[in-house]
Amino acid sequence: MGGFGQSGARPVGRESSWTPGRLDGFGDRLTVKRADLRSGAMKIKQVQGVDEIDLSQRDFWLRPVEEREGAFATLRAERPIPFLTEQEILDLPLPVGPGYWSLTRHADVLEASRAPEIFCSGKGATSIQDLPKEFNEFFGGMINMDDPRHGRQRRIVSRGFTPRALARLEASVQGRADSIIDRVIERGECDFVSDIAAPLPLEIICDMMGIPESQTEMVFEKTNLILGLGDTELVPESGNIIAAALGAGGELAALMNEMAEMRRRDPRDDLTSALLNADLEDGAMTGDELASFFVLLVVAGNETTRNAISHGMKALCDYPEERARWALDFEGVSATAVEEIIRWATPVIHMRRTCARDTVLGGQEMKEGDKVVLWYASANRDEEVFENPHRFDVKRSPNEHVGFGGPGPHFCLGANLARREIRVMFERIFKRMPDLEITGAPDRLQSNFINGIKRMPCAYSPGKPES
Repeated sequence: MGGFGQSGARPVGRESSWTPGRLDGFGDRLTVKRADLRSGAMKIKQVQGVDEIDLSQRDFWLRPVEEREGAFATLRAERPIPFLTEQEILDLPLPVGPGYWSLTRHADVLEASRAPEIFCSGKGATSIQDLPKEFNEFFGGMINMDDPRHGRQRRIVSRGFTPRALARLEASVQGRADSIIDRVIERGECDFVSDIAAPLPLEIICDMMGIPESQTEMVFEKTNLILGLGDTELVPESGNIIAAALGAGGELAALMNEMAEMRRRDPRDDLTSALLNADLEDGAMTGDELASFFVLLVVAGNETTRNAISHGMKALCDYPEERARWALDFEGVSATAVEEIIRWATPVIHMRRTCARDTVLGGQEMKEGDKVVLWYASANRDEEVFENPHRFDVKRSPNEHVGFGGPGPHFCLGANLARREIRVMFERIFKRMPDLEITGAPDRLQSNFINGIKRMPCAYSPGKPES
């Protein structure tokens, strides 16, 4: 669920070494120089002492990104596993918990990820606060499960993510990307998030599941609501965010139940039919399992890839030399560039685990029942692992990021699909909108869980649709 970014409007300049497709006069609309960005590195700001940093406070997540990155750098250096108190989030009618250990170093995040028998997910992985078990399983599905239930569901779901299944999607991904660009290319400007980044993963997921196009807008709206509940802009008028989340989830579940009935009568070559096939290993998903999986898929698979593409485009505009390096050798650089976008974006900021027994991690004693939060956003900037971690480098290698989660049973099952979607979307942008620039500051989601961008204006030379 969404927790607690800040909106604003700051024009971003186009002065750079990026020249393919440049039009005379186009850059006059963008006024701020980028001399301070030519190093390709973010200038972090360490403005808080270690005793002042509280990741539980809403105000922390409203700070500029440079200050948040500076705070994590301070924690990694001075207090890498702090114990933090929990805070009440908005009007969420749940008791405040006992607090949690925060893992800020890459090595500690990896160690916890590799030991699910010690650091379990079944008590809640997607929320620091304890949520009702039924709520956890409906909205987080197998992310909030441990073996053997987790293993069985993951094996069933993996039917849709085999190399053969992903190969079938390849043409669909490119066709969808071109169709998305066709819708906006004549305008010369649009909102990058809602018009370009968001439609691709959502439409691919709906294609996979066999969901009709008439339902994609509803799926998009309900997904945004579920993951943005901590954002003041997205709080429902009633103020009852639990009821709003359940209502949104209920509509997605109802759609999936309708699809399940259709596929039981008339199986097709889609993921819904595969998940309902009782003749395969581990049998079929139940109706409740299928509905929960669909909610997880449209939330996790849609939101994370959308934000990786959005953050990636912003980085490529902020650091034009890196954009030029990729554009000059797109095929040769794509593999490392996509991984760097995922590291840079880290769409999921954290996940939680709970100690199944007394243990020691990173020299810190922990007791059975203690909550442990894995801060992927900090691990992906760890100076001990990444050279110049605040530099965006499309040729970074090695790049052992945890943008898809750490190693172990909960590593993102859709990682390869996400990589394909990111690669194809940028290939089509480079080819068809080569001078696309971000023209205003991103309007960031207020969340400590999803590194989201709600809106981000862009401009480019108008073109013609291909179809």
